[in-house]
Amino acid sequence: MQPHRPSPCRDRRYPHANLRSRGAGFTLLEMLVVLLIAGLLISLASLSLSRNPRTDLNEEAQRLALLFESAGDEAQVRARPIAWQPLAGGFRFDVRTEDGWRPLRDDLLGQRQWEGGVTGVAITYPGGGDTQADRLVFGTEAVDVPVQVTLFSAAGRATIVGTGTGRFEVR
Repeated sequence: MQPHRPSPCRDRRYPHANLRSRGAGFTLLEMLVVLLIAGLLISLASLSLSRNPRTDLNEEAQRLALLFESAGDEAQVRARPIAWQPLAGGFRFDVRTEDGWRPLRDDLLGQRQWEGGVTGVAITYPGGGDTQADRLVFGTEAVDVPVQVTLFSAAGRATIVGTGTGRFEVR
């Protein structure tokens, strides 16, 4: 009969011998998950840092063109003229009342601040000798005069063209 000898894993001389069965580091799957998450975070950060200012200006012009169409429709529904007026740092829509022009205070046509880096605005009526105007008036009729609204920013400019039929497009 042989004397009983403890196994090497249980031997006090080898305290780390039982750790051989467990992983001493990261598995390949864990490393891939960490690299995937890090890659996603880096790509999101680079997208948010590299936004094109020209795209921001065009998006602001598109938003404004849609607001112009809504204001024209609203003027017809209310049977009262509505005017758009650029302000320092933003713009607002006014409605014509018996007392004069009053600012609209609803969610859609309320006063707003510029987005897209807009620094200036020019309103021209091409058929009227290219004269500058300080506001754009939407009448109560479906047909109106053609107009151009140009938004300026450090990235360039975008022009919103109204053909007089109630529709506006960005050029």
